[in-house]
Amino acid sequence: MKVLSADLVAVAAARDGFPRSDAPEVAFLGRSNVGKSSLLNRLVQRRQLARTSRTPGKTRLVHWYRVERPGRALLLVDLPGYGYAKVSKAERRRWKELVESYLQGREALRAAVLLQDLRRDLSEDETSLLEWLAERDVPAIVALTKVDKLKAMRRAQRLRSIVAAVELPRQRLVATSAETGIGIADLWRAIDALIA
Repeated sequence: MKVLSADLVAVAAARDGFPRSDAPEVAFLGRSNVGKSSLLNRLVQRRQLARTSRTPGKTRLVHWYRVERPGRALLLVDLPGYGYAKVSKAERRRWKELVESYLQGREALRAAVLLQDLRRDLSEDETSLLEWLAERDVPAIVALTKVDKLKAMRRAQRLRSIVAAVELPRQRLVATSAETGIGIADLWRAIDALIA
């Protein structure tokens, strides 16, 4: 999946700072330590477009990345992580409000990609988020991250377990690795199917 260019075009801390959109948007959500920035960088074939850090929870604003591909432009939207970062309850509440304000009323939003570490079971946070998206008719893709950390047999077991737990079409559950590139083409195909 060829990427011609990828650039940061906007950053916002509140709804009134959200940019106008002339292209379909795909939101990326997940726990603070799930590898969201790394996966975004791998998708767009750039090492440091989305800032990565060893400290979970660095993304505290909404970031829009414009991606140009042959015949198509879209915006990948990096939303603040949840669940793991060591921040105050007030800060977590602010993040939640920011994320929900984006997801609820964004006309350009075509899909949401929920990142889930393949080594972990879905928590109530992920299950609730998938239900919340479904109630608002936002199509979801689950990108299972860090698959390179498991041996093939264990990977297959974990994949079967998560597929059984999630009520989505199989093609919308994609095993990925930002490290090795596993599943990146499949994730692009799943995104393209929803924004076509």
